[in-house]
Amino acid sequence: MTNKIYKTIGEVSKELSINTHTLRFWEKEFRQLKPKYISGKRRFYSENDIKILKLIFELLKNQGYTIIGAKKLLNMSPNKLDGHFKSGVKDKKFKNVVKIKAEKIKEILKRIKKDI
Repeated sequence: MTNKIYKTIGEVSKELSINTHTLRFWEKEFRQLKPKYISGKRRFYSENDIKILKLIFELLKNQGYTIIGAKKLLNMSPNKLDGHFKSGVKDKKFKNVVKIKAEKIKEILKRIKKDI
């Protein structure tokens, strides 16, 4: 893919492996997306638009957020949003929760083995 300033909807669709109709839908749903309309109705996405699309894709497709949940996250201040993504699996709270659940599972397995 070339490093052009703007990319067409078809180029972005191929780059992100997303259908063009999905990109158009996301445009209507997420106010952060502001492609340029040049030569009539042709959409051209900036690098910033593409970064936002990648973030939306990550939230919806990989992290399982709903449209409403993803909108709430994207409407956060950038510092809060950065903090949200820095947390997660590396977050101590997350590790502690997983550790507690693992201990509970071990206890359940011990009980099952005793009953067998």
